[in-house]
Amino acid sequence: MVFVDGAAVNKKGRLAKMSRERKISLERNTAETKISLSIDLDGTGKYQVDTGCGFLNHMLELFARHGRFDLTLKCDGDTQVDYHHTTEDIGIAMGQAILEALGDKKGIRRYGSFLLPMDETLVMTALDLSGRSYLVMDVEIPTEKVGDFDTELVKEFMIALSSNSRMTLHFKCSTAKTATISSRRCSRDWDARSARRCRLTRGTGTRFHRQKGYYDLR
Repeated sequence: MVFVDGAAVNKKGRLAKMSRERKISLERNTAETKISLSIDLDGTGKYQVDTGCGFLNHMLELFARHGRFDLTLKCDGDTQVDYHHTTEDIGIAMGQAILEALGDKKGIRRYGSFLLPMDETLVMTALDLSGRSYLVMDVEIPTEKVGDFDTELVKEFMIALSSNSRMTLHFKCSTAKTATISSRRCSRDWDARSARRCRLTRGTGTRFHRQKGYYDLR
């Protein structure tokens, strides 16, 4: 077995097949939150999300839909105080679930990146499924809140996600004028786009279906 651009390739030049179904269910309960989560990395983009926070629901739904992951998530948290524990603990649970679902990482590419324009906002995301957690977030969010959600919690989510998935994550955002767009692009693109280029979805051979994010290796 050899590796090309971080992907396992067999003697015939084809990507190694993934060894098992990559889906996981878990529960995480603390004094502040009770979370149940199921994710299928080889899904179709179906989701059922209830975090108690409308904006956070929206971010996670975009993640599932554009990443073509099936996601079911329910969180009962101390939202009467604020959304800090809910946001951070969901990031922890999501990171743990992704790490477990990836298993031995057989048949995926290690690196992924994506550049996304949306109106006046341009976001670059890049990730490395290295087994080492690191976050660089060069993103200025111009307002403190989107609805009742504190925008500083976007970074708290990403820290928790990166740490618990053992993933290196880089974000760079330019020319954002609204908090909604910059927060949405980061939350959507960290895995929904960049992870596609790591081939988190299944496939064999050197050419893959475009909609699932597969690429011609030749």
